[in-house]
Amino acid sequence: MAFYTHNPDSTNMSSVLASVVVTQKRQITVPIMANIWTKNNKYNIVTDWRFFIYPQDTYGLGGYTKPEDANLIDNSHIRLHQAVLRKMWKNVYAGIGYWLDYRWNVHEAGLPDSSESDAERYGLSEKSVSSGPVVNFLYDSRKNSINADKGAYINLLYRPSLQLMGSESNWHSLTLDMRTYAHFPKNSRNVLAFWSLTWLTLSGKPPYLDLPATGWDATNNTGRGYIQGRYRSLNMLYLESEYRMALTRNGVLGAVLFVNGESFSEWPSNKFEVVAPGFGIGVRVKINKNSNTNLGVDYGFGLNGSRGLFVNVGEVF
Repeated sequence: MAFYTHNPDSTNMSSVLASVVVTQKRQITVPIMANIWTKNNKYNIVTDWRFFIYPQDTYGLGGYTKPEDANLIDNSHIRLHQAVLRKMWKNVYAGIGYWLDYRWNVHEAGLPDSSESDAERYGLSEKSVSSGPVVNFLYDSRKNSINADKGAYINLLYRPSLQLMGSESNWHSLTLDMRTYAHFPKNSRNVLAFWSLTWLTLSGKPPYLDLPATGWDATNNTGRGYIQGRYRSLNMLYLESEYRMALTRNGVLGAVLFVNGESFSEWPSNKFEVVAPGFGIGVRVKINKNSNTNLGVDYGFGLNGSRGLFVNVGEVF
């Protein structure tokens, strides 16, 4: 759902996403996600509440893991991420919030050869709690976050998970999310977009399933070309570029070309040593002209024969 809370000339478009998702892998997800802009963009209210029953393969830590390292880890998960930002200057916002990630019934199937997994060596527990405040700084000059065609987005988020607030251990992370958009060629409707995500563990030891991982960013969109959770470690660097083209004059049909690269620090050295590239193509079908919302269907490729279909309502970034 997309709407304006006030005059569109002075207020960004707000959006709410709610659904029930059931997959062939017996995963269940119930998300409620909202990005609300109040009158004249005075406040930005960001909500991410989700319930998961989520068995998923993990592959160990770092960038040298192989597809045959797959280790099924089952877990139930409640995510309550809430933040409120206030306008400081034009397009500049600052705010605070509270984030909780609670997991239970965490069990791993183990590796096929019965050797010790990275999850076991790292310290996978049957229950984990990550709880604490967040400090959020935002620059956002986009008019429509569902399908931006110009402007820039920079979001710096500091997350301390604290034992005094219920976390199983003290740890601190920092996320820097940067995106920019421009028409290319200049007078066309085609858009060239860039996305950079830096996700770092500053100190401490997050629970294994809360570590930076492919497809576990806020919108679950990093790493097209790889299955969610394919790479994981304490630190992640990500870069993607996408070229969006209009195929019809009325904008109903479009296409995209994309290329990305992700690097995860090795464990326990924390050194970045290898990059996993991904690339692919996709089609866009306009499903709401008022909000400029597209249905996106992409096919991506990665290393070692990795490939897959990726579907989104709204643009990937």
